[in-house]
Amino acid sequence: MNKVAVIGSGTMGNGIAQVVATAGYQVTIIDIKDEYLKNGFETIEKNLNRSIKKEKLDEVDKEKIINRIKLSTEYQDIKDVDIVIEAASEKIDIKKEIFEKLDKILNEDVIIASNTSALSLTELATVTSRPEKVLGIHFFNPVTIMKLVEVIKNIITSQDTYKKAKEFVQTLNKTPIEVNESPGFVVNRLLIPMINEAIFLVKEGVACPDDIDKAMKLGANHPLGPLALADLIGLDVCLSIMETLYNEFSDSKYRPAPLLKKKVRAGHLGRKTGEGFYQY
Repeated sequence: MNKVAVIGSGTMGNGIAQVVATAGYQVTIIDIKDEYLKNGFETIEKNLNRSIKKEKLDEVDKEKIINRIKLSTEYQDIKDVDIVIEAASEKIDIKKEIFEKLDKILNEDVIIASNTSALSLTELATVTSRPEKVLGIHFFNPVTIMKLVEVIKNIITSQDTYKKAKEFVQTLNKTPIEVNESPGFVVNRLLIPMINEAIFLVKEGVACPDDIDKAMKLGANHPLGPLALADLIGLDVCLSIMETLYNEFSDSKYRPAPLLKKKVRAGHLGRKTGEGFYQY
């Protein structure tokens, strides 16, 4: 693999593109507006400048990474890539539309991967003519720092596709784990219900957000408390994953906390909006 495409220039998309370019690949970022692409590219530049200040990178390396990144709003510009990583909004209809577009323009041997946090990869795969070449490559935020990547097989993914995807992830200096498709996969199936339960504790007045976070940091040795982590992830993303778990399993233990829904409706989504369970 030499050429990679990333669909989406948001928090996850630009992080994935930076990691891929740093590993030496040519990467094209696709988004629906030039404005979104500009914002994503500026974030990459800020991250690289921060690395220079920390003496983890020099100006020459930065320029090499920057020169490997291209921006486009046209899907035709990625028709010769070797692998595509979709990192668009966590909405199944949006992702299906993207997968249909990709399937029409890409060579039949190209792998199409999704960075979805919880959605069905089998459902995404079946809108293409190559379901055996569809799988999940799920990075974690912040992508440039977090080492783990879940490599997720849908029910039809071929072993050859999985092997190539795992090897690709390893070239990014990441640690892949093998996951068979299930709602929420491994990390989010464990993590998001814990965050949801912490939100119930807030609503019930059991403890304040700061003390709940202290309890998990000092009592369970977590580096970040569940509510601060929810603000980092984005409360809208947490809600979307909880709703997926609830809908897929039809189990009341996955019901989203009403306070989480209320926060999202109010636009209090965490760090990205300046307010969640904390002020930023």
